[in-house]
Amino acid sequence: MKISFIVNNGPVTINTSPSRRLVDILRIDLGLTGTKEGCGEGSCGSCVVLMNGNLVNSCLIPAFKLPDAEIVTIEGYAQSKEYANLKQALDNAGAFPCGFCSSGIIMAAGNLLAENSSPTEAEIREALSGNICCCGDYDSIIEGIRGVTAKPQSRRYGKTR
Repeated sequence: MKISFIVNNGPVTINTSPSRRLVDILRIDLGLTGTKEGCGEGSCGSCVVLMNGNLVNSCLIPAFKLPDAEIVTIEGYAQSKEYANLKQALDNAGAFPCGFCSSGIIMAAGNLLAENSSPTEAEIREALSGNICCCGDYDSIIEGIRGVTAKPQSRRYGKTR
């Protein structure tokens, strides 16, 4: 199946099986390894990306749903000023001891901050509820997110392909 879609504002066309997962296409075909695979069941949030402006677990998205979709990965989000501010605040708070969950949590936090520049702790916890940090340092993660004053985002980030 030939599929055309957008990844990080750049056009992509691939030939693949309709049932192949987006996480595999991103990591293997496109070399965008910032999106991690953790559980493979949509429970951990390590593979979170934006698809048409909505957070999705890329391990649950089959290729047949991709035609004309707009995907933003952590690599695309990393091109934005909002990412730099969020990453710095998280680093200052000492979040992510091992870093495995960081891309999914950063994508979820960035999505929250794009919609609400001053979230409460309860709103942050709700936004991160689909992301698991195996190191369990949620207090530092929440502290980092609360340390960010975000500006509205267009959700259109730099090209990687």
